[in-house]
This record gives sequence, structure tokens and C-alpha cells, in this order.
Amino acid sequence: MVEVAKVVDARGSFCPGPLMELIRALKSVEVGQAVEVYSEDQGSLKDIPAWAEKAGHKLVEIKDYGEYRGFIVEKGEKKRRRKKE
Repeated sequence: MVEVAKVVDARGSFCPGPLMELIRALKSVEVGQAVEVYSEDQGSLKDIPAWAEKAGHKLVEIKDYGEYRGFIVEKGEKKRRRKKE
């Protein structure tokens, strides 16, 4: 079980708000630490896992709190962009 370093309450915020708040929060923690973002936006179910994988972070768990969900994301190493040749 990963320890959550920061919790962001993005309930009431709609796409892309919860994802943007998650991105901001991950910038403020160290690699290996986790952030949990609360979201009631249905789009977050697709957006957050897809973005986490693409950005090199790990989606640890999606908690169902009834009217909203908690997405726990562990910060990974920053992916390096490939240079176009």
C-alpha cells in the first residue's frame, strides 16, 4: 500500500479540471510519492488512467466513495521526449 502524500479535492470540477489539478499536485511531490484526487466527473475514469500511463506515472488504485472516486497516482520518473529527426 502506497502512502498518499497529498490529497486534492476536485469534486465539483469537470473535465479537464480534475486532471489539471492532479498534474499540478504531482509537480509538488517527489518521485515515488502519491497523490489522491477526488473527482465526481465521469470523464476522469478514462482521462486520468490514460494520462498517468502516457506521462510515466503509476495509477495505484481507484477508490469508489459512492458519489465520487479517489484516483491514487504515484509520481514516476519524468519521461524524456524524443527528438524529431
